[in-house]
Amino acid sequence: MKIDELDVRIVELFSREDGIGVLAASRELGVARPTVQSRLDKLKAAGVIESTGPMLDPARFGYPVMAIVSIEIAQGVGHIAVGTALKEIPEIVEMYTVSGDHDVMVRVVARSNDDLQRVLDAVAGTGAVNRTRSVVVLQTHFQNRLLPLFARVGGVEPGGE
Repeated sequence: MKIDELDVRIVELFSREDGIGVLAASRELGVARPTVQSRLDKLKAAGVIESTGPMLDPARFGYPVMAIVSIEIAQGVGHIAVGTALKEIPEIVEMYTVSGDHDVMVRVVARSNDDLQRVLDAVAGTGAVNRTRSVVVLQTHFQNRLLPLFARVGGVEPGGE
């Protein structure tokens, strides 16, 4: 998909101004409302914009502990079966099949260190896991930092967000 400067400006504005409407965005960008709407529709249809829903901060609603857990899956158990089993544990908020020493990496949120232990025990109890290794995240410096790459693809010098 071809991304241009207007696409970048639209995405940056909607990323920066939570809850801005299409009409207000068109005024701020100096382009017609239908242009903004059609660009948003095009980006959504292409899967570039995955969601316009709220970004949730788990720490703000009672899950301040975050851990990255590497998982070695049991022999004979496929990644799909592991994903199905781990999806039943709501504290696992992301899962990736990876190369290297482990088979799967997950991001886990928990209410406390004791709660994290409960989640890790639930992972081990799936029967699909041989071994886990977890590291607790002490501080998040940034995440989901895709605007600079999107700007670069659109021919705009990234602003360093």
